[in-house]
Amino acid sequence: MKALLAGSVLLASTCSTVTLAADAVPGVQAVYGQELQGFTYPFPLHHFEFMSQGQPLKMGYMDVPAAGKSNGRSVVLLHGKNFCGATWEDTIKSLSAAGYRVIAPDQVGFCTSTKPEAYQYSFQQLASNTHELLNSLGVDNAVVMGHSTGGMLAARYALMYPQQTERLVMVNPIGLEDWKALGVPWRSVDQWYARELKVSAQGIRTYEQNTYYAGRWKPEYDRWVDMLAGLNNGPGKKRVAWNSALIYDMIFNQPVYYELPNLKVPTLLLIGDADTTAIGSDIAPAEVKKTLGNYKVLGKRAAQMIPHARLVEFPGRGHAPQMEDVAQFNRTLVDELHTPQP
Repeated sequence: MKALLAGSVLLASTCSTVTLAADAVPGVQAVYGQELQGFTYPFPLHHFEFMSQGQPLKMGYMDVPAAGKSNGRSVVLLHGKNFCGATWEDTIKSLSAAGYRVIAPDQVGFCTSTKPEAYQYSFQQLASNTHELLNSLGVDNAVVMGHSTGGMLAARYALMYPQQTERLVMVNPIGLEDWKALGVPWRSVDQWYARELKVSAQGIRTYEQNTYYAGRWKPEYDRWVDMLAGLNNGPGKKRVAWNSALIYDMIFNQPVYYELPNLKVPTLLLIGDADTTAIGSDIAPAEVKKTLGNYKVLGKRAAQMIPHARLVEFPGRGHAPQMEDVAQFNRTLVDELHTPQP
């Protein structure tokens, strides 16, 4: 494992009509459909239809070819819990320009994908769904890159499908600690559901500014707040909140942390070290809360646990370095992917 400091600037349809679009009416809160109908994705959106747990489901995804000469490699981008495939926009552009085919799916329960009435969520199931999607697209080997919750999913994917994973890349993955074991109180699915029904644009913005962006804010982040708030407060509000509750239960109760030493693929960790994200920190006792989400420690510890790992830290950056400083992050990412890793 090698550690590298990359500098202080940084560089994963069941509802009907949408009433408003934030892009069209500045200052008006957007309302989006249950599968994010009405929100514009940066590249053409496709849908993969498949059967899972006895029901037909759809996964939205973008499949962006290399811009110019292809290098023959593919990158799969896995979004986080409060993100969508669309939030990878700048990363997709950079990777495509560098010759990569880029596939960015929305997982079941998220964004443009089906929100089932009932679904047994597990990281294994989501990894299997993603694997089916890639098989349908003829992708049998790829760099698998996940951010936040997508980092947990990417790790699970690499554990399940090492032969199909050229390299694992995790961008500020959550789950680098076991919150339950550290003393974070358990929430029932019903409690998560009640919490998710109260999601608002202002609440999202405040949380993200304090937790994701180390107290800073840029106007370009507002689009992603509107995306999330518009989905959570649209006509599919209750179904969206229910799936969100099930997903939070999965995240809290299915740590991948203990299996990091079992990873067999080259792994790159891209860590904004000012991140403080930790599931359940809002209800954790004060003495527990102050120990959680310390990415200055978590990134280094994860790199020591994972065989063949390389750590790149972005000092002073938060949970989403790929969005905080697009140029530096993408330059670092492309350079790292171009460099052979043992």
